[in-house]
Amino acid sequence: MKTYSFENLDVWKLSRELVLDVYRIQQSFPSIERFGLGDQLRRAVVSVPSNIAEGSSRHSVKEQIHFIDVSIGSLMEVYCQILLAVDLKYITTAQVENVSMKIERVEKMLKGLRYKKLSCL
Repeated sequence: MKTYSFENLDVWKLSRELVLDVYRIQQSFPSIERFGLGDQLRRAVVSVPSNIAEGSSRHSVKEQIHFIDVSIGSLMEVYCQILLAVDLKYITTAQVENVSMKIERVEKMLKGLRYKKLSCL
């Protein structure tokens, strides 16, 4: 099986782990929320590694930066939705402790990657 360049990025690997963590947490949502906040949360978290992958295929550095920015935006959406889920008591702060730390790590890594790309302009 072929390996693509984005698969070697630590930020892509960690964002994949984040997807799995968020999917597990979302399973504890009440059934009425599985297609509301739960669905939006799943789409947002999947967007993070997906945009890293898509951006890596672009030849223009400006386009690559755009997809990194979209990933950061999706990551912040995930964080906001996790906080809302805690506020709604669908999950506890203890359940999201690991996820929150991963979100912070992915954000730092994405911003570092963005800075590195900007220095190429």
